Amino acid sequence: MASIAASSSTILSPSTRVFTSTSHSPMAVSLKPSSQTLPLSSNFTKSFQTPRSLSSRRSSSSKRSFVVRASSDAPLVGNVAPDFEAEAVFDQEFINVKLSDYRGKKYLILFFYPLDFTFVCPTEITAFSDRYAEFEKLNTEILGVSIDSVFSHLAWVQTDRKSGGLGDLNYPLVSDVTKSISEAYNVLIPDQGIALRGLFIIDKEGIIQHSTINNLAIGRSVDETLRTLQALQYVQENPDEVCPAGWKPGEKSMKPDPKLSKEYFSAI
Repeated sequence: MASIAASSSTILSPSTRVFTSTSHSPMAVSLKPSSQTLPLSSNFTKSFQTPRSLSSRRSSSSKRSFVVRASSDAPLVGNVAPDFEAEAVFDQEFINVKLSDYRGKKYLILFFYPLDFTFVCPTEITAFSDRYAEFEKLNTEILGVSIDSVFSHLAWVQTDRKSGGLGDLNYPLVSDVTKSISEAYNVLIPDQGIALRGLFIIDKEGIIQHSTINNLAIGRSVDETLRTLQALQYVQENPDEVCPAGWKPGEKSMKPDPKLSKEYFSAI
């Protein structure tokens, strides 16, 4: 992977926010899409195994996994998230962001938006920033991405919210001027050169576990993103359970078994 055309130094805060600062050099982006299956630790592999049946009469061939590992090149759910390295704006400075630096450390909310200085976009960007502490408690970082330059990002951050700006944000805005990141995540509109409102939840192993793509006029819900993240973390911590529709922390989950699932259905 090509590196940013500037000297860089890794910054690791106590909360392990993985950013790298760079000098104010011209924007450079490199991308390395990856379709290979990420090697999993034994604990991670075990967390996705279907629990053994209570009945010894069921053969191993009849067991089903409720976790999909995709094999296509597209960044579908179950695939390794395409890696990228790019400049971003954070705390009114230019920094370097590399997606794979989060692997093994953090969950990640990666969302794309069409353009700076527009209308729906600032409502989403500031909403995620205002709720950042809730994601941080879940060991999760946030990255926003658009095809604008870091200079446009910086100008927007330095604009007051009451004037349509963003003000200071709690997470970086990544610059994708080459459009290579948007293309790798299949959210680029080729004839317009901007990205749809794609959102991806990537787990600590670098696997895409959730994705949504909205058309340009439809803003996303921070509440639903947070709920989906909580459900993902719950089933990874409790691999013998699944989350029914609308599940929230503290509510009853379900056993993925024809007999044991009746406990859930009988209670609703």
